[in-house]
Amino acid sequence: MRTIHDRIDDIRGNLITVSGSRAGLGELARIEMGDGRKAYASVIRIDGEKTTMQVFSNTRGISTGDRVVFLRRQVQATFSPNLLGRRMNGLGDPIDGGAEILGESIEIAGPSFNPVKRIVPTEMVRTNIPMIDVFNCLVKSQKIPIFSIAGEPYNKLLMRIANQAAADVIIIGGMGLTFSEYQAFVDNAESSGSQNKTVMFIHKATDPTVECVLVPDMALACAEQFALDHHNVVVLLTDMTAFADALREIAITMDQVPSNRGYPGSLYSDLAARYEKAVAIEGSGSITIVTVTTMPGDDVTHPIPDNTGYITEGQFYLHNGKIDPFGSLSRLKQMVIGKITREDHGEVANAMIRLYAESKKAKERHAMGFRLSKWDEKLLHFAKLFEKELMDLNVNCSLEQALDIGWNILSICFNKEEVGIKQAILEKFWKAKK
Repeated sequence: MRTIHDRIDDIRGNLITVSGSRAGLGELARIEMGDGRKAYASVIRIDGEKTTMQVFSNTRGISTGDRVVFLRRQVQATFSPNLLGRRMNGLGDPIDGGAEILGESIEIAGPSFNPVKRIVPTEMVRTNIPMIDVFNCLVKSQKIPIFSIAGEPYNKLLMRIANQAAADVIIIGGMGLTFSEYQAFVDNAESSGSQNKTVMFIHKATDPTVECVLVPDMALACAEQFALDHHNVVVLLTDMTAFADALREIAITMDQVPSNRGYPGSLYSDLAARYEKAVAIEGSGSITIVTVTTMPGDDVTHPIPDNTGYITEGQFYLHNGKIDPFGSLSRLKQMVIGKITREDHGEVANAMIRLYAESKKAKERHAMGFRLSKWDEKLLHFAKLFEKELMDLNVNCSLEQALDIGWNILSICFNKEEVGIKQAILEKFWKAKK
């Protein structure tokens, strides 16, 4: 039975408060204004007889004399196969000019999938990005962030993954996007031919803050339904820092005691509740989550990346327009390298990273004016080819092609005995110098 209140006690920013309600956390309420307009809000705090709600739009036009009707349900998403190719806001309403979406109403922000029904991930999600496929494989059902700073091409990297990832469905959740960033995702989906398998939930920087908080939940709730329907889903979220900042803004408005750097004490749980939706379901589909976390001041100890690192299974570190092989790590790559990929995969990846690390020392010696040895010169030549042919984000090739490129670079720069690869692998894959 719905509860109706004829008066609002307090209006502050996008928050309204009523007294005497028996509402539950997350419950949806409808605000009926005197001029016939309606707005919606969600319960975010219950303090004795006081119930505080976050309004999903600007509170301009709402007065203390307006009615509040509690709907006895939480915010819901509409799921349908017809979502493919569509774009919605944080409330799940279409923003692409298309027809209303009809389908099943599903709860958002529900519990994570039953651990008993999860299976150990053993399949690789190919992206055709060498710095991911060769050195830090993306594994089906993995949860992994892209650590970066503002100004780096992280959205471009997400678009590459959206276009090329071996997945049935791509769900993009954009938070705090400028209009040009939003339009870039739309243009990319249309030009790449991936639009028919892509769903977008978009919160623009000018939209209400609460919609930013809802975007991941909307995206992941729909991802779960696609996964249960035997689809392999990749969820791409940008930017989780905007999500955390939205949580902080709401907490400050509610006069909550802040934790580290003003963020709410629940930040870890708030992030984990979203990341733990990544799952491979026995006998069904899977959800793989790749997010962006922009680090203020490139500070990895900032509360957002710091908490994220404890939850996720590694990270891709985007630095100077490239995926940095030293800052990046996929903790699940050992589940696929050499097991479902080519037998030389692990040897080539390890050898190239080791030699590239040595080339950094050679660069330092060169910068300080020391005389370079023949070995230093080989390392510098190797680093130049490695950065051009594998590290450049514009390189687009399969894993097997990337491994062949790696062998070619090694054979150009070094002798067999210098690369530190097992003899049996060398005899099978070593290429003659060109």
